[in-house]
Amino acid sequence: MAFSVCCRAMPKGKGAKGKKVTLKMAKNAVRVTQDGRRRLSLSNMGIVTFPKCLLKLTNIDELDLSRNLIQKLPDDIGNFRSLSWLDLHSNKLEAVPESIGKLMGLTHLNLCNNYLTSAGLPATLGSLSGLKSLNLGLNRLDALPPDMAGLTSLQELGLFDNLFIRLPEFVSMLSGLTKLNIKRNPLSCTEGDGADMMQDSSEPEEDMYLVTEGSLCSTCLQRCKEDRRKGREKKEKRRRTYDVWRIQHSDSPVTLTL
Repeated sequence: MAFSVCCRAMPKGKGAKGKKVTLKMAKNAVRVTQDGRRRLSLSNMGIVTFPKCLLKLTNIDELDLSRNLIQKLPDDIGNFRSLSWLDLHSNKLEAVPESIGKLMGLTHLNLCNNYLTSAGLPATLGSLSGLKSLNLGLNRLDALPPDMAGLTSLQELGLFDNLFIRLPEFVSMLSGLTKLNIKRNPLSCTEGDGADMMQDSSEPEEDMYLVTEGSLCSTCLQRCKEDRRKGREKKEKRRRTYDVWRIQHSDSPVTLTL
């Protein structure tokens, strides 16, 4: 499972209390996936407060509350013992409750694009020994709890667009880790700090959503335009370099700029 791009604008025109979710509404939103999992998606609904009625649906396997305005998770989040997949990207979370460590069946956790600080990450995250994918990109993190060394099943870790100067030593000791995205951090890379574990450049960096400009916040829209401009410049530079090589080809070594 590749990391998803999290840059989405929040719904406009909602009142201060946000969208009210009733138990009936939540039950009607539950779907059964092809592999038999019970999935509840309440994404992009302008929800400000975690709906208490969801605590009566703790038997669901997958919960998507992404692209809302949720500022705090209840301690009761730990009651969702059947959860294997939890998506909270693009909210306003500043911290994660310690009870998150009770979700022992969790394999995928997406907390991208929130307001999380290192102080807001509980040590109990390290209890999620079955976690395979963790996305913490686009937050305000400069450190990780040492207890996260217990994430022995972790295969994918997203730390992009944060404030890391140096990666925790335990990251390089996560033996199962195959993808590590640490782009756009103020890293001072030194040998052995885990920075050499970047994902294979032959694979896509992230799953992409096709959206219109109106679906993006101004900051994300500007970033996308800048990335697109740089991509075009790089492509043109590669083309010019190849043309020169093709015209001037000889037996001498040629450096191809990528």
